[in-house]
Amino acid sequence: MLYASTNSMNMKNAIVLLSGGMDSAVTLYLAKKEYMCRALIFDYGQKAKTEIGYAKKLAETAGVPYEISNITMPWKGSSLLDSAVSVPDASSGGQDDIPNTYVPARNMIFLSFGVSFAEATGAEAVFIGAHQMDFSNYPDCRDVFFKALQGAIDKGTREGILGKGIKIVTPIIDKRKEEIVRIGSKLGVPFEHTWSCYRDGAAPCGKCESCLFRMNAFEKAGIKEQVLSIKL
Repeated sequence: MLYASTNSMNMKNAIVLLSGGMDSAVTLYLAKKEYMCRALIFDYGQKAKTEIGYAKKLAETAGVPYEISNITMPWKGSSLLDSAVSVPDASSGGQDDIPNTYVPARNMIFLSFGVSFAEATGAEAVFIGAHQMDFSNYPDCRDVFFKALQGAIDKGTREGILGKGIKIVTPIIDKRKEEIVRIGSKLGVPFEHTWSCYRDGAAPCGKCESCLFRMNAFEKAGIKEQVLSIKL
């Protein structure tokens, strides 16, 4: 649901891609420091439907209007989408392996929607909570990808041609997971309203790579994780 908000005359506007996970939550709170934000939440056929409810709760808690976009990806291509393919436990593969949880071109698709939303509503920026330090080797989570996409946006949108531009902002791109936890803690991010698990259920599985990254991050940050079993 998208609802109206009162914009400050002194603040710019931004779209924040909000997944319901801890990274996008911290990104939302960082964006709120400088922008009037709207959240864009995707229902793209993911197994972890639980994250959509958490994303909505995050937006509501942050006082940010949101839009849910339904996307159909019938070709699947990922264990996060295909019921015939199991989500693996935390990877024991090499550093260069790309796990089957990679969703083909997902960030490219999501950012295309985000840029379209931004251009249609007069927003100057699109925020995404991607980072390239502790991640699963997804090619569309790297800074080189976002820089290349920025060039395409500058050349392929009305705002870009007019010289105004729509910025892709990746505020945690070079942060480690424990740094993201510390930043979020200082900002008052309600981590209890975030969901990181690749699997769906009453509680996170604690075994998938995303769960492992999250648990390790809180441990390294020295902040007690109290939200792994909370369900909305």
